[in-house]
Amino acid sequence: MDKKVILAVAGSGKTTYIISHLSLEKRCLVVTYTNNNYKNLKQSIIKRFGFFPANIKLFTYFSFLYNFCYKPFVHKVIKAKGLNFTNDFYRYAKKNNLDYYQDMSGRIYSARLSKLLTELKLSNDINKRISKYFDNFYIDEVQDFGGNDFNFLKQISKADVDHLLVGDYFQHTYDTSRDGAVNKNLHSDLKTYTEEFKKLGFNIDSSSLKKSWRCSPTICEFVSERLNIHIESNRKHETEITHISNLEDARKIIEDNTVVKLFYQKHYDYDCFSKNWGESKGEDKHHDICVVLNKNTYKFFVNNNLSELPATTKNKLYVAITRTKNNLFLVSEDLLSSYKKSLNTIEKS
Repeated sequence: MDKKVILAVAGSGKTTYIISHLSLEKRCLVVTYTNNNYKNLKQSIIKRFGFFPANIKLFTYFSFLYNFCYKPFVHKVIKAKGLNFTNDFYRYAKKNNLDYYQDMSGRIYSARLSKLLTELKLSNDINKRISKYFDNFYIDEVQDFGGNDFNFLKQISKADVDHLLVGDYFQHTYDTSRDGAVNKNLHSDLKTYTEEFKKLGFNIDSSSLKKSWRCSPTICEFVSERLNIHIESNRKHETEITHISNLEDARKIIEDNTVVKLFYQKHYDYDCFSKNWGESKGEDKHHDICVVLNKNTYKFFVNNNLSELPATTKNKLYVAITRTKNNLFLVSEDLLSSYKKSLNTIEKS
């Protein structure tokens, strides 16, 4: 049984790597976290084989958890009415009570479904089911497994199949689940994180996907030096990084619909082609991008200490910056305040 975790960087080809290891001879289980990456994987599998092979099963994580792990064993008893993806738990339920795992509508809290399966002592049965139907088990975006789900990942890593887990530690911007203090320090630093996998018998590969095909040497150098996140480029061509500091240049960029504007949050408040930093995760279609720095992050930027940002903010900024295939524009959100929809005072001249 081969067990490997590949630590990748942005744009290094995580999806391509997984797809290249799939075959028509082996029964393959592929699990990913986000719906966007599920779509990317599905399209890539079809592109490679010309159809979607019957020996390959692709799941989003919670679909895998609910349909493959929960339903065959306990659905007839519990009869849950789906999943509740909020963390608005029923606070007064005791842990040995089903109300601890379900809301009043009969839906199971997604953050506690894996814990429920473990408490029901189903881990061995689930591992046998995985081993029965598959030879290879692939997990993409493994950095986003957290809370009870990381504990569940530890359990299913014992299934008698080959395991290949791929993720970018510094793209940890979401958690599959959050439930109190469960695994709250898992992502506190890279060494702590990798040690958890080593304890489970995984080999750590930090070289196979250490270079980005998307980001230029210019962008990689900026990320490495300013965010202290090491990333290399497979490319040779340098691009440009521009700090926009005057209203006229800001006007040109914000009105250019070929350049996506990436905001820290609430991008919809602005009258332009935009998204939030975290929302852009997994995208590989932007030629040029403009990263809009909120007030706090802009202070860190001008003081040349972006590496000291809180981890969650720094990771989201890393995601945003590394969406570009070409040039990067950086602008203060304060400079764009007049483009807020509620104000809409800038003349379009």
